[in-house]
Amino acid sequence: MISKNKKQKTIKDLPEDQRPREKLLKYGAESLTDSELLAIILRTGVEGKSAIDIANEILSNFGSFKGLAGRNIKELQNIKGIKGVKAITIAATFEIIRRVVNQILDEK
Repeated sequence: MISKNKKQKTIKDLPEDQRPREKLLKYGAESLTDSELLAIILRTGVEGKSAIDIANEILSNFGSFKGLAGRNIKELQNIKGIKGVKAITIAATFEIIRRVVNQILDEK
């Protein structure tokens, strides 16, 4: 029998050295997986899904950061746990990346 009061696993339940933010501080951004980096951008999960769970689902649906780049907000909102603010944050993050890449290319 499953208890109705069973606590859902969250990032806070992970050992401190496995939490994305703490891992980034201790080991650097390059030590994180794509899901962990995206989870930091998402900031929080939803009931039943941690930010890492949502990040894994996003990357599974779109295949990679490259597949995620340029997706419109409505596409992102089709994923449980992604509403307006998170979709906007993802879109803004990828726009910043696009601009950085363009600036680098313009310098060459």
